[in-house]
Amino acid sequence: METLDLVIVGGGPAGMAAALGAYEEGIRKMLILDREPQLGGILEQCIHNGFGLHRFGEELTGPEYADRYIQKVTELQIPYRLQTMVLNIRMAEDGDKLITAVNEEDGLFTVKAKAVVLAMGCRERNRGALNTPGTRPAGIYTAGAAQKFVNIKGYMPGKKVVILGSGDIGLIMARRMTLEGAKVEAVCEIQPYSGGLTRNIVQCLEDFGIPLLLSHTITQIHGKKRVTGVTIAQVDERKNPIPGTERDIECDTVLLSVGLIPENELSLAAGVQLDGVTGGALVDETRQTSLPGVFACGNVLHVHDLVDYVSEESDLAGRNAAKYIQQKAGEASLKRKITASGGVRYVIPQTIHLPVVEGQRFYFRVGDIYNNVRITVKSGDEILYQKKKAKVVPGEMESVAIKGDVLNRAGADLEVTLVQEGK
Repeated sequence: METLDLVIVGGGPAGMAAALGAYEEGIRKMLILDREPQLGGILEQCIHNGFGLHRFGEELTGPEYADRYIQKVTELQIPYRLQTMVLNIRMAEDGDKLITAVNEEDGLFTVKAKAVVLAMGCRERNRGALNTPGTRPAGIYTAGAAQKFVNIKGYMPGKKVVILGSGDIGLIMARRMTLEGAKVEAVCEIQPYSGGLTRNIVQCLEDFGIPLLLSHTITQIHGKKRVTGVTIAQVDERKNPIPGTERDIECDTVLLSVGLIPENELSLAAGVQLDGVTGGALVDETRQTSLPGVFACGNVLHVHDLVDYVSEESDLAGRNAAKYIQQKAGEASLKRKITASGGVRYVIPQTIHLPVVEGQRFYFRVGDIYNNVRITVKSGDEILYQKKKAKVVPGEMESVAIKGDVLNRAGADLEVTLVQEGK
């Protein structure tokens, strides 16, 4: 059995950033495991630009962004094994972690490590989770699957397209399919707001004249061997179709962009406690989960808008995993829970240990569109932080940074909330 300091599950942007963070803290005996035939994760098929503005100060495509990290991993000779499927993670009697994986070259093998970083990313919600009525013809894809067909395989999924959901991948594929000669008839979103970034709504839909139908959903899929069309309808406040608002749209392809789910089957089997809202692990400020020495970062923790934030968070997780291995983590005396209220759906991290030396950044998402709000962080009756914002939307992750000396004043659990200033 190979014995290492650190094993990182996932070789996408999160896994590579975590590996580099741990390397800079002095860890050398580490291994990245990834099931794909190359490093880079989902970025390999994201050939559009918009990556790297925060991290590198320039606009890159997904493969270009991934290549920056692949080059660093290669230069530093950080070992990795590709086309390797991790089957389970379990705790050894001495507190180390046993990672069992399989690949074609090594067969079934187990690696022992002092710490593990979970960086498995997320997967798309598919038709089976939606219970959309209708037949089961060819021509129904998740937006990410269609993206891989077009950008990696060179295949066009169809010529007349309806997109259900307005997540960022769906918006980007609306533009991509249009550029490749397809006609995108409509993007239907069941919520009264879009689930994607504002810049993607403008650049991918408005600039190409593609209609975005809010508070609409697909109520029927037609076709036997191949999709021939869909029936869409407006929905009420309870998301139920409104009778009389139905209309048929002829199409040969339906793309689903209806949400991303952190891929936490490994985490759950290992005994990691998950958050019911994010679908990811419950973590502290170091990104350590409920299992000592097991850290989580990137989209397996919570779904991010920008890969730049994934890299930032993963670098933090990697550095803290290194400190755990080196037993440099200080003994914190106080533990404070961080809860969400008043329109805030969740907050990352969910706990923090005091005292802290450096400031901490809290990431959160809201559950609706709010105008003229004050973002407030409270500890009991004491307000530790507040910031006014003209508008917050569910499709864009928010964050607040609080100084260490301010956090150390917290005499009770923390609460992140929104206060409405006006309409």
